Amino acid sequence: MAVENPSLEEIGAILKKSKRIAVVGLSDKPDRTSYMVSEVMQKAGYEIIPVNPAVDEVLGVKAVASLKDIKGHIDIVNVFRRSEQLFDVAKEFDEIDADVFWAQQGLVNEEAYTFLKDKGYTVIMDLCIKVAHALTK
Repeated sequence: MAVENPSLEEIGAILKKSKRIAVVGLSDKPDRTSYMVSEVMQKAGYEIIPVNPAVDEVLGVKAVASLKDIKGHIDIVNVFRRSEQLFDVAKEFDEIDADVFWAQQGLVNEEAYTFLKDKGYTVIMDLCIKVAHALTK
């Protein structure tokens, strides 16, 4: 079974209605992809919530150790962790109030995908949110 992402039109609609993005694995190092991508999304008007127990703050926002530490609704959980860690993040995602599970470009985990799709969630894998945002503006 292969991972199947929503159409570009559907992704554009998701990005238009979304406001809050929790970024799992967001680094505080400006040369890291997670930082660069999140900075672009923050400048585009999204609220970025860093999820990384190893840092205090990123992009001027206090970091949280876990998705469960975030208060309120999250539109997108954007994941910058290795593919083999996606299932653990997916299980935590299922325990919070969030709409879309988004694994960055190069990240695919069929077990996580199936687990979340079977529960009715929107799942996007192996796609850069910054690239998708630029393509759907």
